Amino acid sequence: MTPQPTVFIIDDDNAVRDSLYLQLDSAGFTVDTFSNPGDFLDILQPSTTGCLILDMRMPGMSGPELQAELARRNINLPIIFLTGYGGIPLTVKTIQAGAFDFLTKPVDSKKLRDCINAALTLNAKTHGDDIANYKLHERLATLTAREQEVLELVLKGYSNKEIGRQLNISFRTVERHRSRILLKTKTDNTLQLTNLIKNKH
Repeated sequence: MTPQPTVFIIDDDNAVRDSLYLQLDSAGFTVDTFSNPGDFLDILQPSTTGCLILDMRMPGMSGPELQAELARRNINLPIIFLTGYGGIPLTVKTIQAGAFDFLTKPVDSKKLRDCINAALTLNAKTHGDDIANYKLHERLATLTAREQEVLELVLKGYSNKEIGRQLNISFRTVERHRSRILLKTKTDNTLQLTNLIKNKH
């Protein structure tokens, strides 16, 4: 079952949250609100779909810090920043970090709805790839330090003998490491794994 796309509003201002909730709920969106990024992260799952309406400045974790944390977790929900403190340098910084859009309070209702619809359309197109990337990221994290070394050399095109010479281990040991890498990443062969990692980047 496909998760219901949700518009997540994260803002420490109760009045702003309530106003946005009423406005978007009446427009037919599924909406959930949070007063701080920490509460949102507590419920966040890799399968979560939708977009974020995110305040720029909040006590504790700021909007850009949450943006960075989502990137670290390999979760790509489109982010629409809302702020009363607009400025070109700030706008450029958040857009360069992958923000979907940057709107200044008070925002025009139609403009916000149009922006949300575009963000949800983008998320629907990319969600399958995002889930695959997240799962691959988790699997790669299970590799030992030695397996990561072997994988790095495999991706560079080195043969088992060349990898053995570089790491000062036997040909058979390299083969065992490669087998475990495929097992842990749930891939059938090195070509498939290489293609997955290249697509991830």
